[in-house]
Amino acid sequence: MGMMIDGKWDASATRLPDKDGRFVRKDSEFRRFVTADGSSGFRAEPGRYHLYISYNCPWAHRTAIFRNLKGLENVVGLSAAVPGERVEGWAFGDYPGATPVQEAGMSHLHEAYTATNPHYSGSITVPVLWDKKQRVIVNNESSEIIRMLNSEFGGNGEDFYPAASRAEIDAVNDIIYKTVNNGVYRCGFAQSQKAYDEAFDLLFKTLDEMEARLSRQRFLAGRRPTEADWRFFVTLVRFDAVYYALFKCNYRTIASYPNLSNYLRDLYQVPGVAETCNIRHIVGGYFANRSLNPTMIIPRGPTQEFFHKTQSAPHDRARFG
Repeated sequence: MGMMIDGKWDASATRLPDKDGRFVRKDSEFRRFVTADGSSGFRAEPGRYHLYISYNCPWAHRTAIFRNLKGLENVVGLSAAVPGERVEGWAFGDYPGATPVQEAGMSHLHEAYTATNPHYSGSITVPVLWDKKQRVIVNNESSEIIRMLNSEFGGNGEDFYPAASRAEIDAVNDIIYKTVNNGVYRCGFAQSQKAYDEAFDLLFKTLDEMEARLSRQRFLAGRRPTEADWRFFVTLVRFDAVYYALFKCNYRTIASYPNLSNYLRDLYQVPGVAETCNIRHIVGGYFANRSLNPTMIIPRGPTQEFFHKTQSAPHDRARFG
Protein backbone atom coordinates (compact mmCIF):
# COMPACT_ATOMS: atom_id res chain seq x y z
CA MET A 1 0.00 0.00 0.00
CA GLY A 2 2.96 2.34 0.57
CA MET A 3 3.94 4.71 3.38
CA MET A 4 5.75 7.97 3.99
CA ILE A 5 9.44 7.66 4.88
CA ASP A 6 11.10 10.87 6.08
CA GLY A 7 8.56 13.03 4.27
CA LYS A 8 8.59 11.15 0.97
CA TRP A 9 6.15 8.58 -0.41
CA ASP A 10 7.62 5.06 -0.63
CA ALA A 11 5.36 2.72 -2.59
CA SER A 12 7.32 -0.34 -1.47
CA ALA A 13 7.02 0.32 2.27
CA THR A 14 4.45 -1.68 4.20
CA ARG A 15 3.34 -2.48 7.75
CA LEU A 16 4.68 -5.74 9.11
CA PRO A 17 2.74 -8.27 11.20
CA ASP A 18 4.00 -9.39 14.61
CA LYS A 19 6.09 -12.54 15.02
CA ASP A 20 2.93 -14.71 15.12
CA GLY A 21 1.45 -13.20 11.95
CA ARG A 22 -1.03 -10.92 13.68
CA PHE A 23 -2.10 -7.65 12.06
CA VAL A 24 -0.82 -4.74 14.16
CA ARG A 25 -2.49 -1.33 13.94
CA LYS A 26 -0.18 1.59 14.67
CA ASP A 27 -1.45 4.31 16.99
CA SER A 28 -2.43 7.59 15.37
CA GLU A 29 0.30 10.24 15.65
CA PHE A 30 -1.50 13.60 15.63
CA ARG A 31 -3.46 13.92 18.86
CA ARG A 32 -4.18 17.59 19.51
CA PHE A 33 -7.64 18.83 20.43
CA VAL A 34 -10.07 21.51 19.38
CA THR A 35 -11.80 23.06 22.39
CA ALA A 36 -14.75 25.40 22.66
CA ASP A 37 -12.76 27.94 24.70
CA GLY A 38 -9.53 27.65 22.72
CA SER A 39 -7.48 26.62 25.77
CA SER A 40 -5.84 23.90 23.67
CA GLY A 41 -4.55 26.39 21.12
CA PHE A 42 -7.28 25.32 18.68
CA ARG A 43 -10.53 27.19 19.25
CA ALA A 44 -13.72 25.77 17.77
CA GLU A 45 -14.68 28.32 15.11
CA PRO A 46 -17.13 27.94 12.21
CA GLY A 47 -15.33 27.43 8.91
CA ARG A 48 -11.88 26.98 10.44
CA TYR A 49 -11.67 23.17 10.39
CA HIS A 50 -11.99 20.61 7.64
CA LEU A 51 -12.49 16.85 7.71
CA TYR A 52 -10.67 14.74 5.14
CA ILE A 53 -12.30 11.33 4.88
CA SER A 54 -12.94 8.40 2.61
CA TYR A 55 -16.44 6.95 2.48
CA ASN A 56 -15.02 3.43 2.22
CA CYS A 57 -13.04 3.73 5.49
CA PRO A 58 -15.02 2.86 8.64
CA TRP A 59 -12.84 5.00 10.90
CA ALA A 60 -13.45 8.04 8.72
CA HIS A 61 -17.11 7.13 8.33
CA ARG A 62 -17.60 7.64 12.08
CA THR A 63 -16.63 11.31 11.76
CA ALA A 64 -18.92 11.94 8.78
CA ILE A 65 -21.82 10.47 10.76
CA PHE A 66 -21.11 12.63 13.81
CA ARG A 67 -20.81 15.76 11.68
CA ASN A 68 -24.32 15.12 10.36
CA LEU A 69 -25.85 13.94 13.64
CA LYS A 70 -24.66 17.09 15.38
CA GLY A 71 -25.83 19.39 12.58
CA LEU A 72 -22.32 20.67 11.87
CA GLU A 73 -22.42 20.56 8.07
CA ASN A 74 -22.03 24.34 7.87
CA VAL A 75 -19.46 24.50 10.68
CA VAL A 76 -16.89 21.84 9.72
CA GLY A 77 -16.04 21.27 6.06
CA LEU A 78 -15.69 17.81 4.52
CA SER A 79 -13.83 16.34 1.56
CA ALA A 80 -14.00 12.71 0.42
CA ALA A 81 -11.07 10.91 -1.19
CA VAL A 82 -11.27 8.74 -4.27
CA PRO A 83 -11.76 5.05 -3.44
CA GLY A 84 -9.65 2.48 -5.21
CA GLU A 85 -6.01 1.56 -5.46
CA ARG A 86 -3.98 4.12 -3.54
CA VAL A 87 -0.90 4.50 -5.74
CA GLU A 88 0.27 7.47 -3.66
CA GLY A 89 -2.07 7.17 -0.71
CA TRP A 90 -5.46 8.85 -0.40
CA ALA A 91 -6.08 11.17 -3.35
CA PHE A 92 -8.70 13.70 -4.43
CA GLY A 93 -9.98 13.97 -7.96
CA ASP A 94 -12.70 13.46 -10.50
CA TYR A 95 -14.69 10.47 -9.25
CA PRO A 96 -18.45 10.18 -8.50
CA GLY A 97 -19.01 11.06 -4.85
CA ALA A 98 -15.42 12.18 -4.25
CA THR A 99 -14.01 15.71 -3.91
CA PRO A 100 -11.81 17.31 -6.59
CA VAL A 101 -8.31 18.61 -5.87
CA GLN A 102 -8.52 20.79 -2.77
CA GLU A 103 -8.76 24.57 -2.78
CA ALA A 104 -5.35 24.67 -1.10
CA GLY A 105 -3.90 22.75 -4.03
CA MET A 106 -3.62 19.36 -2.34
CA SER A 107 -4.15 16.44 -4.68
CA HIS A 108 -3.00 13.83 -2.12
CA LEU A 109 -3.61 13.67 1.61
CA HIS A 110 0.08 13.05 2.32
CA GLU A 111 0.60 16.74 1.52
CA ALA A 112 -1.33 17.58 4.70
CA TYR A 113 0.92 15.25 6.68
CA THR A 114 4.13 16.78 5.40
CA ALA A 115 2.74 20.30 5.85
CA THR A 116 2.37 19.37 9.52
CA ASN A 117 5.65 17.43 9.81
CA PRO A 118 8.05 17.68 6.82
CA HIS A 119 9.87 14.53 8.02
CA TYR A 120 6.78 12.44 8.74
CA SER A 121 7.25 8.67 8.50
CA GLY A 122 4.28 6.32 8.67
CA SER A 123 0.93 5.51 7.13
CA ILE A 124 -1.36 8.11 5.59
CA THR A 125 -4.72 7.52 7.22
CA VAL A 126 -8.18 9.05 7.26
CA PRO A 127 -9.88 10.77 8.93
CA VAL A 128 -7.86 13.94 9.28
CA LEU A 129 -9.10 17.02 11.12
CA TRP A 130 -7.29 19.90 9.42
CA ASP A 131 -6.91 23.46 10.73
CA LYS A 132 -7.14 25.80 7.75
CA LYS A 133 -5.92 28.75 9.83
CA GLN A 134 -2.63 27.21 11.03
CA ARG A 135 -2.42 24.78 8.10
CA VAL A 136 -1.70 21.75 10.26
CA ILE A 137 -3.34 18.46 11.14
CA VAL A 138 -4.98 18.77 14.53
CA ASN A 139 -5.90 15.11 14.92
CA ASN A 140 -6.05 11.90 12.89
CA GLU A 141 -7.56 9.61 15.55
CA SER A 142 -11.23 8.99 14.77
CA SER A 143 -12.28 8.18 18.34
CA GLU A 144 -11.00 11.58 19.49
CA ILE A 145 -12.39 13.50 16.52
CA ILE A 146 -15.92 12.24 17.18
CA ARG A 147 -15.60 13.33 20.83
CA MET A 148 -14.64 16.83 19.66
CA LEU A 149 -17.53 16.95 17.22
CA ASN A 150 -19.85 15.78 19.98
CA SER A 151 -18.84 18.30 22.64
CA GLU A 152 -16.77 21.24 21.35
CA PHE A 153 -18.45 22.66 18.25
CA GLY A 154 -21.94 23.30 19.60
CA GLY A 155 -24.41 22.00 17.08
CA ASN A 156 -27.93 20.84 17.85
CA GLY A 157 -27.51 19.84 21.50
CA GLU A 158 -27.51 16.07 20.94
CA ASP A 159 -25.08 14.26 23.25
CA PHE A 160 -23.78 10.85 22.21
CA TYR A 161 -21.42 10.52 25.18
CA PRO A 162 -23.64 11.43 28.15
CA ALA A 163 -21.94 11.54 31.54
CA ALA A 164 -24.35 9.08 33.16
CA SER A 165 -23.57 6.38 30.56
CA ARG A 166 -19.86 6.89 29.98
CA ALA A 167 -18.62 3.90 31.98
CA GLU A 168 -20.93 1.57 30.05
CA ILE A 169 -20.13 3.19 26.70
CA ASP A 170 -16.38 2.91 27.33
CA ALA A 171 -16.68 -0.75 28.32
CA VAL A 172 -18.68 -1.63 25.19
CA ASN A 173 -16.34 0.42 22.98
CA ASP A 174 -13.34 -1.47 24.32
CA ILE A 175 -14.82 -4.87 23.49
CA ILE A 176 -16.13 -3.89 20.07
CA TYR A 177 -12.94 -2.10 19.01
CA LYS A 178 -10.66 -5.02 19.85
CA THR A 179 -12.79 -7.85 18.49
CA VAL A 180 -15.07 -6.30 15.83
CA ASN A 181 -13.89 -2.91 14.48
CA ASN A 182 -10.26 -4.03 14.43
CA GLY A 183 -11.16 -7.71 14.59
CA VAL A 184 -12.26 -7.87 10.96
CA TYR A 185 -8.87 -6.43 9.95
CA ARG A 186 -7.10 -8.95 12.15
CA CYS A 187 -8.92 -11.64 10.17
CA GLY A 188 -8.38 -10.11 6.75
CA PHE A 189 -4.70 -9.25 7.16
CA ALA A 190 -3.62 -12.21 9.28
CA GLN A 191 -0.39 -13.80 8.07
CA SER A 192 -0.79 -17.13 9.87
CA GLN A 193 -3.61 -19.61 10.48
CA LYS A 194 -3.19 -19.17 14.22
CA ALA A 195 -3.59 -15.40 14.01
CA TYR A 196 -6.63 -15.71 11.74
CA ASP A 197 -8.35 -18.36 13.88
CA GLU A 198 -7.80 -16.32 17.03
CA ALA A 199 -9.30 -13.17 15.50
CA PHE A 200 -12.16 -15.07 13.82
CA ASP A 201 -13.25 -16.74 17.06
CA LEU A 202 -13.21 -13.47 19.02
CA LEU A 203 -15.10 -11.65 16.28
CA PHE A 204 -18.01 -14.06 16.21
CA LYS A 205 -18.02 -14.48 19.97
CA THR A 206 -18.64 -10.74 20.28
CA LEU A 207 -21.22 -10.67 17.49
CA ASP A 208 -23.12 -13.46 19.28
CA GLU A 209 -22.89 -11.52 22.56
CA MET A 210 -24.17 -8.31 20.94
CA GLU A 211 -27.00 -10.26 19.28
CA ALA A 212 -28.05 -11.43 22.74
CA ARG A 213 -27.62 -7.96 24.25
CA LEU A 214 -29.77 -6.41 21.54
CA SER A 215 -32.51 -8.97 22.17
CA ARG A 216 -33.05 -7.20 25.51
CA GLN A 217 -32.60 -3.52 24.64
CA ARG A 218 -32.83 -1.26 21.63
CA PHE A 219 -29.29 0.18 21.78
CA LEU A 220 -25.97 -0.89 23.26
CA ALA A 221 -25.94 1.49 26.21
CA GLY A 222 -29.53 2.41 26.94
CA ARG A 223 -32.64 3.72 25.28
CA ARG A 224 -30.97 6.17 22.91
CA PRO A 225 -28.13 5.70 20.44
CA THR A 226 -24.73 6.65 21.81
CA GLU A 227 -21.17 6.77 20.57
CA ALA A 228 -20.95 2.99 21.12
CA ASP A 229 -23.71 2.33 18.58
CA TRP A 230 -22.14 4.48 15.87
CA ARG A 231 -18.73 2.90 16.39
CA PHE A 232 -20.35 -0.53 15.98
CA PHE A 233 -22.52 0.58 13.05
CA VAL A 234 -19.65 1.39 10.69
CA THR A 235 -18.39 -2.21 10.81
CA LEU A 236 -21.83 -3.79 10.60
CA VAL A 237 -22.82 -1.77 7.54
CA ARG A 238 -19.75 -3.06 5.64
CA PHE A 239 -19.80 -6.62 6.89
CA ASP A 240 -21.89 -8.56 4.39
CA ALA A 241 -20.66 -6.65 1.32
CA VAL A 242 -16.95 -6.71 2.18
CA TYR A 243 -15.72 -8.44 5.32
CA TYR A 244 -17.70 -11.66 4.89
CA ALA A 245 -15.86 -12.62 1.68
CA LEU A 246 -12.80 -10.42 1.25
CA PHE A 247 -11.68 -10.62 4.91
CA LYS A 248 -12.74 -14.27 5.31
CA CYS A 249 -15.24 -13.44 8.07
CA ASN A 250 -17.58 -16.02 6.61
CA TYR A 251 -19.14 -17.85 9.54
CA ARG A 252 -22.37 -15.82 9.41
CA THR A 253 -23.67 -12.72 7.68
CA ILE A 254 -25.16 -9.86 9.67
CA ALA A 255 -28.38 -10.46 7.73
CA SER A 256 -28.62 -13.87 9.42
CA TYR A 257 -28.68 -12.32 12.91
CA PRO A 258 -32.28 -11.20 13.64
CA ASN A 259 -31.40 -8.54 16.21
CA LEU A 260 -28.20 -7.24 14.64
CA SER A 261 -29.80 -6.88 11.21
CA ASN A 262 -32.85 -5.03 12.56
CA TYR A 263 -30.59 -2.86 14.74
CA LEU A 264 -28.48 -2.02 11.69
CA ARG A 265 -31.58 -0.86 9.79
CA ASP A 266 -32.74 1.14 12.82
CA LEU A 267 -29.46 3.09 12.91
CA TYR A 268 -29.28 3.48 9.12
CA GLN A 269 -32.67 5.16 9.15
CA VAL A 270 -31.66 7.86 11.65
CA PRO A 271 -31.82 11.16 9.70
CA GLY A 272 -28.45 12.15 8.24
CA VAL A 273 -26.89 8.68 8.35
CA ALA A 274 -27.92 7.10 5.03
CA GLU A 275 -26.26 9.87 3.02
CA THR A 276 -22.89 8.96 4.57
CA CYS A 277 -23.16 5.31 3.44
CA ASN A 278 -21.79 5.03 -0.10
CA ILE A 279 -21.73 1.28 -0.79
CA ARG A 280 -19.99 1.68 -4.14
CA HIS A 281 -17.13 3.57 -2.49
CA ILE A 282 -17.03 0.89 0.21
CA VAL A 283 -16.87 -2.05 -2.19
CA GLY A 284 -14.61 -0.29 -4.68
CA GLY A 285 -12.21 0.83 -1.99
CA TYR A 286 -11.76 -2.49 -0.25
CA PHE A 287 -11.60 -4.71 -3.34
CA ALA A 288 -8.92 -2.44 -4.84
CA ASN A 289 -6.43 -3.82 -2.32
CA ARG A 290 -4.04 -5.92 -4.43
CA SER A 291 -2.73 -7.92 -1.49
CA LEU A 292 -6.24 -9.28 -0.86
CA ASN A 293 -7.63 -9.12 -4.42
CA PRO A 294 -4.76 -9.65 -6.89
CA THR A 295 -7.03 -9.65 -9.96
CA MET A 296 -8.40 -6.21 -9.01
CA ILE A 297 -11.85 -7.28 -10.22
CA ILE A 298 -14.39 -5.11 -8.40
CA PRO A 299 -17.75 -6.78 -7.59
CA ARG A 300 -20.66 -5.14 -9.37
CA GLY A 301 -23.01 -5.51 -6.43
CA PRO A 302 -24.66 -4.38 -4.39
CA THR A 303 -25.78 -1.24 -6.16
CA GLN A 304 -26.37 1.89 -4.10
CA GLU A 305 -30.11 1.66 -4.86
CA PHE A 306 -30.40 -1.98 -3.76
CA PHE A 307 -28.35 -1.35 -0.64
CA HIS A 308 -30.47 1.65 0.36
CA LYS A 309 -33.70 -0.23 -0.28
CA THR A 310 -32.51 -3.14 1.88
CA GLN A 311 -31.41 -0.97 4.80
CA SER A 312 -34.54 1.20 4.57
CA ALA A 313 -36.87 -1.79 5.01
CA PRO A 314 -39.00 -1.86 8.17
CA HIS A 315 -37.30 -2.96 11.39
CA ASP A 316 -38.69 -4.27 14.67
CA ARG A 317 -36.67 -2.19 17.14
CA ALA A 318 -39.58 0.01 18.14
CA ARG A 319 -40.77 -2.88 20.30
CA PHE A 320 -38.35 -1.58 22.96
CA GLY A 321 -39.84 1.90 22.87
